[in-house]
Amino acid sequence: MATLQNIRSKGPLLVIAVGLALFAFIAGDAWRVLQPHQSQDVGEVNGDVLSAQDYQSMVDEYAEVVKFTSGTNALSDDQLNQLRDEVWRTYVNNQLIEAEAEKLGLTVSKEEIKSIINEGTHPLLAQTPFRNPQTGAFDKDMLMKFLADYAKMNQGQMPAQYADYYNSLYKVWSFIEKTLVQTRLQEKYSNLIAKSLLSNPVEAQMTFDGRIDQKDMLLAAVPYSSIVDSTITVTDAELKAAYDEKKEQYRQYVETRNIKYIDVQVTASDEDKVELRKEMDEYTAQLAGATSDYSTLVRSTGSEQPYVDLYYTTRALPSDVVARLDSVAMGDVYGPYYNALDNTMNSFKKLAKASMPDSIQYRQIQVVAETPEKTKTLADSIYNAIKGGADFAEVAKKYGQTGESIWITSANYEGAQVDGDNLKYITAVTTGETNDLQNLSLAQGNVILQVTGKKAYKDKYKVAVVKRAVEFSKDTYSKAYNDFSQFIAANNTLDKLVANAEDAGYRLLDRTDLYSAEHSIGGVRGTKEALRWVFSAKPGEVSGLYECGESDHMMVVGLVSVAPEGYRSLAAVQNDLRMQLVRDKKAEKIMADMKAANASTFDQYKGLANAVTDSVKHVTFDAPAFVSVLRSSEPLVSAYASVGAMNQLSAPIKGNAGVFVLQPYAEEKLNETYDEKAEVDKLQGMYTNLVVRQFVNDLYLKANVKDDRYLFF
Repeated sequence: MATLQNIRSKGPLLVIAVGLALFAFIAGDAWRVLQPHQSQDVGEVNGDVLSAQDYQSMVDEYAEVVKFTSGTNALSDDQLNQLRDEVWRTYVNNQLIEAEAEKLGLTVSKEEIKSIINEGTHPLLAQTPFRNPQTGAFDKDMLMKFLADYAKMNQGQMPAQYADYYNSLYKVWSFIEKTLVQTRLQEKYSNLIAKSLLSNPVEAQMTFDGRIDQKDMLLAAVPYSSIVDSTITVTDAELKAAYDEKKEQYRQYVETRNIKYIDVQVTASDEDKVELRKEMDEYTAQLAGATSDYSTLVRSTGSEQPYVDLYYTTRALPSDVVARLDSVAMGDVYGPYYNALDNTMNSFKKLAKASMPDSIQYRQIQVVAETPEKTKTLADSIYNAIKGGADFAEVAKKYGQTGESIWITSANYEGAQVDGDNLKYITAVTTGETNDLQNLSLAQGNVILQVTGKKAYKDKYKVAVVKRAVEFSKDTYSKAYNDFSQFIAANNTLDKLVANAEDAGYRLLDRTDLYSAEHSIGGVRGTKEALRWVFSAKPGEVSGLYECGESDHMMVVGLVSVAPEGYRSLAAVQNDLRMQLVRDKKAEKIMADMKAANASTFDQYKGLANAVTDSVKHVTFDAPAFVSVLRSSEPLVSAYASVGAMNQLSAPIKGNAGVFVLQPYAEEKLNETYDEKAEVDKLQGMYTNLVVRQFVNDLYLKANVKDDRYLFF
């Protein structure tokens, strides 16, 4: 119990979140919730299959860790999607590394993990809840004490909430311990690759010079845009030759599909808005006449903004209410009014205003006994003892708690659902007088509470807000559904869909290269079924009507074409190739014109037809330069900065947006001191990261990874 209290005693910061370092090797895709009866495989790596059940187990394990460390009971759809992505990528990455490690004889022993824990400096450990409250560093003794307490605790003899907390904390540690093993193996593999790479002093000096040597240069350019595209001819033979030369750039490793779709978002009709206004007029009148129980009143209106009988800062109130608050007298009602930013109708009543501390320091002793009667008796005894002069902290220690003072701010509870015992508790903390002792009777036990300090006084308000979204009615949705259904029935081929969508008042949208691993179509939630249809359909087919979004969208999809795994066809990439060839031919023409003009000085280039000029300053080899007159990043400008002599004109250079010449006119060095070892180490680290990523990418391509999660999630 002492360890639990030590962790819990940090008050509002009860749980220290496991940071990004914990998941340094995980990132990825997202999938829908798996149904328990499914038994199919969701993926395959190096011939090893991952069943849907095993995948879901990993998702559930990670979800519990995220919920515990973030202090939430549930995850949003977006959070779940991200979580499932991370789980899949973690699994694939671990499979790839473990397969290579086995060939190389790389392992991670229990002694290594024990050594890492004893040393306590690994980044993963620094993100655990087991941290010294004074230093913030990982505390091995705190972990060991928790594990010992957990091994011998009798869950049947402790409050359920304590047992749940201990179990959740143990699951977090188990996850971290497993991640430590995986991370350590990846570190070993990465270090093995890193040792095969070497930097050297010559390269380090050149890199340093490329970073600190700066030049200011004059630039004269003829933009490609000065030549009309239609004047440039590109033949089929040239396209074919360019395709053969650059074919590797057009290789894709998974199948994608090109679609056209219509997304209909249903919105409120004029009749719907009139009906809502009538309701809001009635609610506004009720607000004006009410004198108490605003929580029940606001709840009965279906307001998106619940009322909590606490003083809140303006940051907890809707921005549209805050903007009007000062113009309303105490006790008056404002509204109804429409707020376009969140598409709502609103009314509010300004109930009270007070200057109150935003930061409150308090301490507490939690009292729980076998029965409510014994709990009350024990709490009264503790309360009377402290009132009689007993030391608060010493009494707390007697019951396995620290009794330390902690701070709470309004940000810790504003925006959260506060009711019942939570409301009673926060009210006691925020309204209690300094040094007064309170004995709170709560459902789970008693709390002996004492406010010990207050600071940061701010204006706080009690405001009852009725905020209603302007929503469509069932009749409005039914009409939109019937109209769209009839349109789809009459246009059940892709050609008809394309030909008639605009005339019917629908906007036809295009999406190329749709991957099965994506979460949605067109960013609309709830379109997984439509996505599955896309990857089972044949080109030219049109889907049925899908109801999606937040029950406010409808969608139809037509499959245009399939881009299979392998090399994209010339037809699929010819537009991109044509643009490159047109640019190359424009560059040839501009260079030929420059040569014919016999230009040899900057002023002569500046005087060429269609020429533009600029002064590009502080150019280094280390970063590409942006040329404002070309509206383009031009890496070759930076390259010339490292070799161009002062006041010497360059030859014409083919850039990204035009052909240009450069003439350096000023140079300087940044005020940095050369440190050979630091430069070598920096290069070593950079090359290691690049090569390790490339190695893992190559392993992925060779592992025949199959991802069929979209079929189930």
